[in-house]
Amino acid sequence: MMNDIPRSGRALVAGGAGFLGSHLCSRLLNDGWEVICVDNFQTGRACNVSPLAAHPRFTVMRHDVVDKLPRVRVDRIYNLACPASPVHYQADPLKTLRTCVLGAMQLLELARDVGARVLQASTSEVYGDPLEHPQGEGYWGHVNPVGPRSCYDEGKRCAETIFMEYARREGVVVKIARIFNTYGPRMAPDDGRVVSNFIVQALAGQPLTVYGDGTQTRSFCYVDDLIDGLVRLMESPEDLAQPVNLGNPAELTMLEMADMVRKLTGSRVPLVHRELPVDDPTHRCPDITLARTRLGWSPRVDPAEGIARTVAYFAAEAKRTRPADGPVQHAEHAEHAEHAVPGASVRRYAPADRA
Repeated sequence: MMNDIPRSGRALVAGGAGFLGSHLCSRLLNDGWEVICVDNFQTGRACNVSPLAAHPRFTVMRHDVVDKLPRVRVDRIYNLACPASPVHYQADPLKTLRTCVLGAMQLLELARDVGARVLQASTSEVYGDPLEHPQGEGYWGHVNPVGPRSCYDEGKRCAETIFMEYARREGVVVKIARIFNTYGPRMAPDDGRVVSNFIVQALAGQPLTVYGDGTQTRSFCYVDDLIDGLVRLMESPEDLAQPVNLGNPAELTMLEMADMVRKLTGSRVPLVHRELPVDDPTHRCPDITLARTRLGWSPRVDPAEGIARTVAYFAAEAKRTRPADGPVQHAEHAEHAEHAVPGASVRRYAPADRA
């Protein structure tokens, strides 16, 4: 266990209105930090951070990390600023690459200038369709550099390179988290990920879409566990600069996940099979030995418990957004999201806070 995690200071969370980012903002506020949420709201949702709007230690800066950031005084920088689901990062591949590469450089420049630690939210996608199982941090991956997923896979790999060069040449204290499949409340219903897809379809009484034969595996980590891992990694000793896997080593097939969702939603909908997407990995499972030994971290939430919480979240959202006589309506990702979600008017970043 790590008992020396700081309980005060100022943290900047890039991508703070996203699924993981908003949970991280909440965790840091609960820990006593002042939090600056930076987001361009391309895929981030105002409804994720609107409950934090009245918090005296929370501000929002509407900003794209590709552009130069104000020289704001912070102690910690978390870089979660990138679309993380295929349907979103493939919508504008060049924008995804710019966010991964230029965004990383902008945040590292800020970290160097103000003396902050900085954490990169990398991804298990750097392993591609792995030939090694489970995947340890020493595995270099099996990635298609010219496929439809490469804008994200290679963008994240390049960001890791940039982080390590800033550590070696500029003396920046960097942390790199390779995040495996994560799920939980605040996932977007249209992000194309298997957990949200299955739950939304089951609640709507629609067949569950299974890509391929459903025997491919993923390792599903509940969001609270993942966020705890990020915080522990950020506060780990400076010499832990190498990438660290964060995920659940317990694998589930897509068919097993479908059965779990049907059971927890009480739905008897059938499965419908679709062609497996290009370069979709057949197996994905982390070796978390490093996280266990250096961070004292491992997932605690059982998948059945975590999926039950996520089902409850989506069921409540469906009731909240369903007109009296119409289908579910989701006001999600667009630049108009703040105006579409009640109570989402958040406080703006104060220029007086600059260093």
